[in-house]
Amino acid sequence: MSTTLTKRPERAATRQPAQRDGTVAGRRNWLGGAAGWLWLAVVVVPIYWIIITSFKAQSSYYATNPLAPPAEPTLQNYRLVIESDFVQYFLNSIIVAVGAVVPAVAVSFMAAFAIVRGGSGRFLRWTNSLFLMGLAIPLQATIIPIYLIIIRLRLYDTLLALILPSIAFAIPLSVLILSNFIRDVPKELFESMRLDGAGEPMMLWRLAFPLTRPAVVTVTVYNALTIWNGFLLPLILTQDPTKRTLPLALWTFQGQYSVNVPAVLASVVLTTLPILVLYVLGRRQLLSGLTAGFSK
Repeated sequence: MSTTLTKRPERAATRQPAQRDGTVAGRRNWLGGAAGWLWLAVVVVPIYWIIITSFKAQSSYYATNPLAPPAEPTLQNYRLVIESDFVQYFLNSIIVAVGAVVPAVAVSFMAAFAIVRGGSGRFLRWTNSLFLMGLAIPLQATIIPIYLIIIRLRLYDTLLALILPSIAFAIPLSVLILSNFIRDVPKELFESMRLDGAGEPMMLWRLAFPLTRPAVVTVTVYNALTIWNGFLLPLILTQDPTKRTLPLALWTFQGQYSVNVPAVLASVVLTTLPILVLYVLGRRQLLSGLTAGFSK
């Protein structure tokens, strides 16, 4: 009995290094590694080309290798884009993104808390079904009714015309994600706070919000990314050049500088930078929110 008990840990110890080295049954997964490197090249090469081309002069773009770094880097393309009212488009995108994401996440969080903690009432069940129904309706199917409503409200060609529909389309998925996270909070914590005299608003912001913060960050980043990259609503609901957002302005840059490829790619880089900053700031909680369900 003693010899068998001492041999089993040795076998387990000898198996663990093989798994850590990326082997499968004593053999390395060369096919998976090659596929991973190939996918990395597919993702990195276009990004590399965009960045180095944005620093090239228009005169030297067609005369050099597209993948070769610029011999004389220049910021003329970025200067040209910034001088073409890029700051105004950037501010419009920030106003639309913040004005839509903050109310959408706040309303979705309170609605998800009410659905989870409100019991099994018929009204709450219908409300949850209504939110789920919103996931099945694409934006393209409602663009004509939205256009007519905006015209009736006399909001056409304003930033508020972009904010209100963005809030409506961000709420259903946000409620679904946040309600699943709030449902995972132990009921004993709510009961203990209730015994201490806490009301529903205090339990909402003092208990549910801190414990579901990764989900809130995930929903915020996802909605901000979706609204920031939105193209259809600004195209249909705005006409004034001063009300353009960055995706629509990028489209106009492409039409204005159709031959000047470095200037177009410089505008792409400037449009992508806020998204990268948002990801870096919320990376940890975003990843923890996305992978929370896999640890169960």
